[in-house]
Amino acid sequence: QVQLVESGGGLVQAGGSLRLTCAASGRTDSVYAVSWFRQAPGKEREFVARIRWSDIMTYYNHSLKDRFTISRDNTKKTAYLQMNILKPDDTAVYFCAAATQFREPFTEVTNHDYWGQGTQVTVSA
Repeated sequence: QVQLVESGGGLVQAGGSLRLTCAASGRTDSVYAVSWFRQAPGKEREFVARIRWSDIMTYYNHSLKDRFTISRDNTKKTAYLQMNILKPDDTAVYFCAAATQFREPFTEVTNHDYWGQGTQVTVSA
């Protein structure tokens, strides 16, 4: 089992920045990749970014790649999502998720094995 805990959400004005943290514990050696998703009220959960744990190869939702950056600290077993130039449309609950093996499409919710509880990000106009 892998446990994931997100933190770093909050209220920020448009144009501001936030850094989200996803702390992993348990069988972290089984983690193949970590992704960030987000879900706005009334909308489906949306893929944001992914990082492959072994070689830090990254992949982004193309509409977000210019403003968001995913990274990880292997020593701390933590993944991060740096979000810049935030917009009101970025308001959502942000989740981190871990996959224990490669499955395509890796942007799909169902291809992740473990989820955190989410952290709320609210961007005011």
